[in-house]
Amino acid sequence: MGYTLKNAYSVMLKHYPDVMNIEELSRALGVSTKTGYKLIRTGKITAMKVGRAYRIPKVHLLTYLRVPGADKGT
Repeated sequence: MGYTLKNAYSVMLKHYPDVMNIEELSRALGVSTKTGYKLIRTGKITAMKVGRAYRIPKVHLLTYLRVPGADKGT
């Protein structure tokens, strides 16, 4: 089944907030927080730093997962 951005928001990551922290990102991907930080540090997932904490918009995670339309924000 191919996912569209709207479909992915409502199915793939429906239990996660629109802006995630590193723990939620790691849980969603099924990786350790160390790997989550590495994905951010290497630029594979775009994140914003607020104080000392990273905030990852869900759409950036969908872009990383290559969900169609995620890179356009539509």
